[in-house]
Amino acid sequence: MNVGFVSLGCSKNLVDTEMIIGLFKNNNYNIVNDPMQAEVIVVNTCGFIESAKQEAIDTILEMAEYKEKHKCKYLIATGCLVERYKSELEKQLPEVDMFISIKEYENMWEKISKLISKEDKKTTNIECCTLEYENRIVTTGTKTAYLKIAEGCSNRCTYCAIPYIRGAYVSRTMEDILKEAKKLADSGIEELIVIAQDTTKYGIDIYGESKLAELLQKISDIKGIKWIRFLYAYPESITTELIELVKTNPKVCKYFDIPLQHISDSVLKRMNRKSNSESIKMLIKLIRFEIPNVVIRTSLIVGFPGETEEDFKELLDFVSETEFDKLGVFMYSKEDGTPAEKLPNQVPSSTKKKRYNLVMKTQKQISKQKMTAHLKKVYEVLVENSTFDNKYYVGRTAMDVPDMDGVVFVKKDINEDITGKFVNVEITDIEDYDLIGRVKSSIELALDEADLESETTSVRYTHDEVFSKIRGAINGKK
Repeated sequence: MNVGFVSLGCSKNLVDTEMIIGLFKNNNYNIVNDPMQAEVIVVNTCGFIESAKQEAIDTILEMAEYKEKHKCKYLIATGCLVERYKSELEKQLPEVDMFISIKEYENMWEKISKLISKEDKKTTNIECCTLEYENRIVTTGTKTAYLKIAEGCSNRCTYCAIPYIRGAYVSRTMEDILKEAKKLADSGIEELIVIAQDTTKYGIDIYGESKLAELLQKISDIKGIKWIRFLYAYPESITTELIELVKTNPKVCKYFDIPLQHISDSVLKRMNRKSNSESIKMLIKLIRFEIPNVVIRTSLIVGFPGETEEDFKELLDFVSETEFDKLGVFMYSKEDGTPAEKLPNQVPSSTKKKRYNLVMKTQKQISKQKMTAHLKKVYEVLVENSTFDNKYYVGRTAMDVPDMDGVVFVKKDINEDITGKFVNVEITDIEDYDLIGRVKSSIELALDEADLESETTSVRYTHDEVFSKIRGAINGKK
């Protein structure tokens, strides 16, 4: 039977989807991208905030239409939304043949095989009945993969439902993670994106202390890995050891993703965040002092219950003064069962929207200045695909996380296909959040280097010396 998948929500949920795909594939099912060809459709839902819930419901209903009009016989829904509202969904969405909560993942294949056994008489392989990281099918291209190092969260921020959906923070063993990382590298993956709900808490539950820096160092020792980045680093747990590793390890991208959420101490306290205004500002100064070329990304929440005009002004001033390289903003979403749901002084939707727009307008101006600074510079770019009109390649620098940050549009003015390759790109133009450039050849780079050295040392190179550098570039030498 043909099986199609829809994965919603975060990258952590995507890893779960990839393991579910691997479960079907290892039991000899055909994986298809076109839902019109699928006899089974699996929707892995997100239930983090209100907009994500609505997207999940809409997607399930959209996929249900393939049962009426096309080949689909079974529609299965799983993931965070199902974990939170399984009984309600079963009543309201009869179009779905089976809901599987996260707590049922251990018995997923037993439940699925019972559902479709009347249509498919294949014998189930006993060794392929559980979700395994090693059996996952990477869906993020041939060079990039996410590496989930822990499940759940124990931070208990008052606005967040993750602990109620995914449970307490549980780290994977370092040996298990490194085994998966090596397998990914052996398959051709060159960029690993380390994720968890809070990567900086990695190892505390099983080793008694944070082991993120040590883990990243060991991942960097794996042959074939070129770029390593880690996301969701909570500010109170970023250590000097971690900063030093980012500073000195050439494989670890000079990139910090730090979800701060706010800067007002009164708001942070109501959010049950462990940092305060002073510690946050000191941390950012320390990181930028130690790593001058670092990229810092953050996410913020506006309209949290009790956020006053003074609180918001403090946040807006903070954004203006700090000049984050990347920034995302969420309007507070009132989530069932969270402590913040019952807090007084809920902020009206119109006020949330106004504050959201003001932060985004401020950041857009900052981004324009930051982007202008990239003009005429040369960056290494991982080329991933092409635009629909086929005029540009689309890629990312070490400064860009997929689906979160901008991209680089590379002019197709060379003969060879560079999809899946790392190439040097000179930035020639900018958009709001994206860069535009052209491939810079090894010969051009060698000539630039010769010119730079000549200017620095006041020495004029002979033709033979310049061509020697060009030959070295052609031969892959420095």
